[in-house]
Amino acid sequence: MEQLLICMVVGSAAEHHDGAMRMAYGASSNTFLRSVGIPSAISSACVHIAELFTTLVSGLSHLRLKNVSRALFVRLLLPGIIGGALGAYLLVSFESSTLDAIIDVYLIVMGVVIFCKAFQRERPPREYGNYVCPLGLVGGFTDALGGGGWGPIVTSTLLATNHDTRKTIGTVNTVEFFVTVAETTTFVAMLQDFRSYTMVILGLIIGGVIAAPLGALLCKKVPVKVMLGFVGALVIFLNVVKLLQHAGWM
Repeated sequence: MEQLLICMVVGSAAEHHDGAMRMAYGASSNTFLRSVGIPSAISSACVHIAELFTTLVSGLSHLRLKNVSRALFVRLLLPGIIGGALGAYLLVSFESSTLDAIIDVYLIVMGVVIFCKAFQRERPPREYGNYVCPLGLVGGFTDALGGGGWGPIVTSTLLATNHDTRKTIGTVNTVEFFVTVAETTTFVAMLQDFRSYTMVILGLIIGGVIAAPLGALLCKKVPVKVMLGFVGALVIFLNVVKLLQHAGWM
């Protein structure tokens, strides 16, 4: 029960800022799970099973609030699905201590990306370019590999190139449900037994689903710079500690 409650808090907190900013649910949740000793492939699988529910609720909320661009949705969908399935396959097939360290570094970079977003100036929005399809492929791949990354990579890149904030966040959020289905299907097919992590998954689902509609509303109402800075700093700190542990320095 204690494990369930802790994961509910983690899932709720992660979904609050994820729904508002379309980044950091996977990075922050996966960081927490790995920091308590859950293997990388299992932690990523648990996060993505939970995200089946949170991304569905959040995506529907963004659709209801008209935060979705049809043109961007179509360009991101198939590349994201392909990249996500490939990343999940490689993570399960080649998991090792070396890969763990690589993921630590990757999540530190994601934390830096998130943190830096808090200090970027807002500029007028522009049209979506031809790089959106490869961006979706890379975003899906790294999301599965690191347990998070779809939002930090896809949303950050689109926002950094002056795209409409509300439409970008809402669309990337909605597409993530389909990417998560592909990743979760691959994880379940390859790992199969998750019974010992039932409380972890349930906690992330319950906390995330409760917070998801509010996250979509926050996308419209609340400035996110302070939240970006806090989440980025936390992800950086926890993964630096994990990397130092792998190196034997702690």
